[in-house]
Amino acid sequence: MRHLNAHRKLGRTSEHRMSMLRNLATSLINARDERIVTTVPKAKELRPFVERVITLAKRAGTLSGDDAATQALHLRRQAAGFFHAGNMRRSEEATRGRKQAEIPRTAGVAAVKRLFDELGKRYAERPGGYTRIIRLGRRDGDNAELAIIELVDNPREREAVESSKKAKSAAGKKKSAKAGGKAETSSADSTKKKETGGGRRSKKTESTAAEQETE
Repeated sequence: MRHLNAHRKLGRTSEHRMSMLRNLATSLINARDERIVTTVPKAKELRPFVERVITLAKRAGTLSGDDAATQALHLRRQAAGFFHAGNMRRSEEATRGRKQAEIPRTAGVAAVKRLFDELGKRYAERPGGYTRIIRLGRRDGDNAELAIIELVDNPREREAVESSKKAKSAAGKKKSAKAGGKAETSSADSTKKKETGGGRRSKKTESTAAEQETE
């Protein structure tokens, strides 16, 4: 029995498994749609991994006091441990005076920057549950169960909510306009009926008046 064994091994060694989770977390945070497709066991293992680092970024935004900058730097260094390190220039080449082209930073550095600049502020009022897993079915070939893991409150969802609100407001305006038009037409009809005397009785009185004049 697997007592006190909380995580999945995923058929890999510890080093391979941690490297894979770091790559998946980097892909999820840097993705344009903020979602990736993977297998269900990997998604379930990635979920607490990513949410833990998002909590660190959220905690950095609530710091206050004289040592807030120091604590924020400590949290940023803790979060950097969840991703692969970035490229750095070697001090030997810098001391020798060699001119080296600027090396682009890795995706892990960009993920940490996005965490503390954007995601920490987005989830400042959210107590937890920053990701969502959607099952897709079985994959052809190895019959593995696929799933989408995505960040909640992403821009795509917010655009959908705003568009639905706009549609509802437009529908409400149309209904109010129709109701106002119906009210105006009904009031105009009532005034016409009052002026003419209304209905069949007015026609009868007109016919009798005409007969009396002919007589």
